[in-house]
Amino acid sequence: MGLFDQLYKMFARRPEGSGARFRLLNGYEPRWSRWQGGLYESELIRAAIHARATHVSKLSVTIRGSARPTLQTRLRQAPNSFQTWGQFLYRLSTILDVTNSAFITPVLDDYGDTIGIYAPLPEHCEFVEYQGTPFVRYRFGWGEWAAIELSQVGILTKFQYSNDLLGDSNAALAPTMQLIHMINQGIEEGMKSAASYKFMARVKNFSNATELSRERKRFTENNFSRDSDATGLLLFPNTYDDIKQIETKPWVADADQMKVIRQNVFDYFGVNEEILTNKAYGDAWAAFYEGAVEPFAIQLSDVLTKMLFTARERAAGAGIMATANRLQFMSTGDKLNVSAQMADRGLMTRNEIREIWQLPPLPEPIGSQLPIRGEYYNVGDNAGEDGGEGNAEQ
Repeated sequence: MGLFDQLYKMFARRPEGSGARFRLLNGYEPRWSRWQGGLYESELIRAAIHARATHVSKLSVTIRGSARPTLQTRLRQAPNSFQTWGQFLYRLSTILDVTNSAFITPVLDDYGDTIGIYAPLPEHCEFVEYQGTPFVRYRFGWGEWAAIELSQVGILTKFQYSNDLLGDSNAALAPTMQLIHMINQGIEEGMKSAASYKFMARVKNFSNATELSRERKRFTENNFSRDSDATGLLLFPNTYDDIKQIETKPWVADADQMKVIRQNVFDYFGVNEEILTNKAYGDAWAAFYEGAVEPFAIQLSDVLTKMLFTARERAAGAGIMATANRLQFMSTGDKLNVSAQMADRGLMTRNEIREIWQLPPLPEPIGSQLPIRGEYYNVGDNAGEDGGEGNAEQ
């Protein structure tokens, strides 16, 4: 049994009959196909997408509530039997950046119960209505089809404007992609041109075009044909005059132009040079987290919660949350200051402080204790008769 059958064996390969097209509020019949612009083939764009996906893959996925304990147990270990949470998040973020629409489908067992989640990458998908139920129908690159009810699918989007369900394409980046392609071609052609030599000479004492053509043929055969005794040295007869080398100067984008192009890509994907080169920490990384990673985490949390739990279960507190410990990316001095201030006032447990320093947790109940310095008093329930002193919490 292949990967496709293991993931989609409970889904109909194709709903019987064509079904009615599922129309959106604006009358558009939603279809989705991967953009053929080769976005991920660009070195700079791939680096920007990789930087975002790498930080997204470090999110911690936690499950709240007591609903569906079997599913919760499985998801705490991994999203499915083929990936870790880091691999799943990295792939999901990459798909979302490349296509602006990412699908999450449930993995079902033989009884139709959800035992995991997976992020497919179909070549094409369309929304159809079959027997009054909206379906998402996928076509993969190798020709297989899979269909699943829309209510069971989670959809993450970016740049969502014209479509009620899906994000728009990356066509807005096409001019920048074209410039990058032209610059790469210019560099390649410039290297080829620099590795070759071209000469120009003026020929004298030829009275007609026939003699000139015959001389051109003779010169080529003597210097460039396989049967010649050419040694890499061109020999010009004394009938040639004004011999000089032709120097070609191919155009290559200068530093300022390259900077503008790189900035266009950075602005589009919400990254910068420090993020790409792993130099961001402290406030710089916190700004990147809040602008790029946190919106993804919030959308993923909402989509997975709605996808995997019923309205009643969500009302009872069931849900999935993707979070990251931003304090780990502070400088050493900032970490030390936060750790001391939070520990002194009993606002963080010992294990929470150790997590900032990427240290393993202490065993319970020691790890969950709240250490408080002696000069800090609880002036509420434990206040003394003088109204100012009481017993310090230990």
